[in-house]
Amino acid sequence: MTGERGGHLRNGTLLEPPDGAPFPFQVRLGSGGSPLAFAIAGPDPATAALTARDYELSGREQNDYLALFEAIARDFGTRLPRNRHEAETPSFTAPYRVLLDRNVAPEIWYGYGDPAVTLVPGERTGHGDWYYLFATSNDAPNSFPILKSRTLDSWELAGFVFPEGSKPSWAADGLNVSDYWAPEMHMTPEEFLVYFTAREKKDGSLAIGLARSRSPEGPFESDDTPLVRGGVIDPHLLVDRNGRTFLFWKEDSNDVWPALLSAFLYARPDRVDALFASPEDRRTASLALTLWPWVMTLEPMERFLVQQVLIEAVVADFAGFRQRLQALLDGSSGEDGQTVRHILSALRTPVYAQEFDPRTRRLLGERRIVLENDQAWEAHLIEGIWVLEHAGRFYMFYSGNDFSTPEYGTGAAVADSPLGPYRKMRQPLLRSSAEWLGPGHPSVAPGPDGEPWLFLHAFFPGEAGYKKFRALLAVPLAFGTQGVSVRTGPGG
Repeated sequence: MTGERGGHLRNGTLLEPPDGAPFPFQVRLGSGGSPLAFAIAGPDPATAALTARDYELSGREQNDYLALFEAIARDFGTRLPRNRHEAETPSFTAPYRVLLDRNVAPEIWYGYGDPAVTLVPGERTGHGDWYYLFATSNDAPNSFPILKSRTLDSWELAGFVFPEGSKPSWAADGLNVSDYWAPEMHMTPEEFLVYFTAREKKDGSLAIGLARSRSPEGPFESDDTPLVRGGVIDPHLLVDRNGRTFLFWKEDSNDVWPALLSAFLYARPDRVDALFASPEDRRTASLALTLWPWVMTLEPMERFLVQQVLIEAVVADFAGFRQRLQALLDGSSGEDGQTVRHILSALRTPVYAQEFDPRTRRLLGERRIVLENDQAWEAHLIEGIWVLEHAGRFYMFYSGNDFSTPEYGTGAAVADSPLGPYRKMRQPLLRSSAEWLGPGHPSVAPGPDGEPWLFLHAFFPGEAGYKKFRALLAVPLAFGTQGVSVRTGPGG
C-alpha cells in the first residue's frame, strides 16, 4: 500500500490530537464501508513541513493493518511494523519433527495453533491407543478441531468440540467477533473434559469454559456459565501423583495495557517524550493517541491489531520503557499516578494456579501467582502453560514474547511443588529457526518411544500473524540435573 498525496477526503470522522502532542497528526476516516479510507496530515520526517497522504485499508485483518502502517511509516517516519522488516535468518536449530503442515479439511481454517495433544489408551477408545489433538479455531464457524492419529504420522479430522450452531450459550460467536482459543482435553475415570477460552457475549472479555463428553470425539456439552471470568486465558489442568487437581491460567493483559497507555497518552500527550526515546517512536505514539477515540470503539482483536505498532514501540525497549514509566510514576500523583501504576501492573502477565475439584467445578482455597514475565526474551508477556510431573519434580513449559514475531519462543521452569516456586531456565528452550518461526504454546504427551514429547505450533517463515496457518511440530524431551532439554537422539 502506498500513500497518495492527500486532502481530498471530505466526509467521515475527523480525529485531531489534543494540545501538546509532539507530532500533531490529523486523521480523517472515511464514512464506513470497505475499503476504509484514511486521510492523514502531519509533519514530514525530513523537513517538518505539513504534508498529507491518503490511504485505503482494504480489509480488517492483521495483514491489512500491517500494510497500512508500513505505508504510513515510509511517509511519516513512524515505526515500521516488525513483520515488515527484512528479517535475518535465525541461527537456532532444533530437531523439529513436522506432524501437520497443511489443513486436512476445509472446515479447519487456521491450522493447529495452541495444540494440546493427549494419548488416549485403548481401554478408553475401544479400538486401540489414539493420539488426540485439540487446537485453536479463532472465529471459524466450527470451533476447536479434534484430530486423531495412531502414530503421529498421519491425522484425520474426528470432529469439533463445538460444531457450527452449538457454541456455549455464554460465548460470543461470529466472524471477527468470537475468539475460541487454547482448548485442552483431559481424562477422568468417567468422562473427557475440555477446558477452553472464549469471549463472553455480555462484555467481550475473555473467560475460561468447561465442556464434557463421554467420548474424546464428542459430542461435548458446555457448562452454562464460565468457570473463570474477567479477562483470563490459556487454561491448563494438572493432576499430581497424590490425585490433587490444579487449574492454571493466565491473566490476559495483552489488550489491557495498550488500551490504558493509549488513553493515558491521549489525556497527557505531553508525556510522549518522557516515555519514548526515539523520534520514530514518538511519532508512532503521537499517531496512536490521535487514533485512540476511534480505536476504543473497535472489537477487542481489531483494537489490538491497530495498536500493534505502538506495542512494538514499547517492546523494542521494554526494560527501558518500564524504567521510564516508573520514573514517571515516582514524579506523579493523583489520577496520573494511579493510571501509570495500572499500566505498570498490566505490563506483567501473571500465571495463576489454584486447586480445583472437577466434579463440583469449584476452585478451592486461594489462587497463587506461579510465574510472571521477568526475563528479557519474554518481553511483555508469557502464556500457553503446560505442567508435567516427572521424577518427582514439576516442569512448567510456557511461551513468551509476541506470538506473531520471530522473537516468540518456548521456555521452561522447574519446581518441587505444583504451586512452585518455579525456577526458570536462563534461555528459551526453543526459538525460531530458519524453517519455523515462533514455536510455542506447548503441550506434553508420551511419544512413540514412550518418553515425553513436547508438541507445539509454529509459522512458516514470512507467514506469521493472527489467523495465519500454524503447523504442528514435536520434539522429544530429556531431563537432567540442570533441568530439561531437547533430545536429539532416536525418536527426534
